[in-house]
Amino acid sequence: MRVTSRLLQACRITLFTRENCGLCTTARSVLSDVWDTRPFQFQEIDIIKAESKPSWRDLYEFDVPVIHISKSSAPEEYPQSASKAVKLMHRFTADQVKDKMDLVEKA
Repeated sequence: MRVTSRLLQACRITLFTRENCGLCTTARSVLSDVWDTRPFQFQEIDIIKAESKPSWRDLYEFDVPVIHISKSSAPEEYPQSASKAVKLMHRFTADQVKDKMDLVEKA
C-alpha cells in the first residue's frame, strides 16, 4: 500500500521567530530532524515583520521561538485565536514535537 503525500503531511507547523535569535536556529534544527522522519507543512513568521492587528509581536515578542501545530486542513492562524493553539515554546525536542503532532492528528 502506498501512502499519499496528504497523509504524510497531516500537520502544519508554524514557527514564530525573529532575526538574530539563537534559540530560533536551534528550533529550526529540531524541526528539520522531525521533518526527516515525519514530513509536515511548514510556515515561518517573523514576528517583527508580520502585519496583523493585534500582532504576533504583541503576543510573542519575548517568547520566541514558538511553534503552533495544527492539522494541515485547518484555517490559517490569527493572533486572536493563538490561545487555542497547540504550541511549544522556547526549547523543545523532536520527541516533544512528534507527541504534539500525534495529539493534533488524533483530535
